[in-house]
Amino acid sequence: MARPATKEALIEAANEQFEKMWEIIDLISDSKQETIFNFGDEFSGKEAHWKRDKNLRDVLIHLYEWHQLLLNWIKANQSGKANPFLPDPYNWKTYGEMNKEFWEKHQKTQFSDSKKMLLDSHKDVVDIIEGFSDEELFVKKYFSYTGSSSLGSYCISATSSHYEWAIKKIKTHIKTSKKTSD
Repeated sequence: MARPATKEALIEAANEQFEKMWEIIDLISDSKQETIFNFGDEFSGKEAHWKRDKNLRDVLIHLYEWHQLLLNWIKANQSGKANPFLPDPYNWKTYGEMNKEFWEKHQKTQFSDSKKMLLDSHKDVVDIIEGFSDEELFVKKYFSYTGSSSLGSYCISATSSHYEWAIKKIKTHIKTSKKTSD
């Protein structure tokens, strides 16, 4: 899928990847949706998320929290309060620690709650995107708070790109689960 360059394409990509992710989740029986991920002994995923996110709830909460970052950042800056995308004390070199903090914060969150939280936050993100024009979303530096980037690039990162990450992780879990149950 080509990287979105219009509001219509951004919303379409976000919704398509979101629906695709849920279709894949629905392939997992209800009784197994809350199980611990097992990627097998030979798996060598090097990124931190392979060890951090241990089940489907963790993945859904990760997506939810990144939606919250986007929503809070846009709302604050649109109301005149200059806020960076990543909250203090985090930056793009240390955001892994922030992701770990999100994980820790939600260890008692129920799986059913994580599903509802993500469904609601996805709708909120699409709704906020709807309020912007193509120019506002895709002209770099249109808003001073986006730095040298565009608002749309942040929206893509928090939606369709992040959903693709989740899809890959969930598919890996399904694939290895089938191998270990055979």
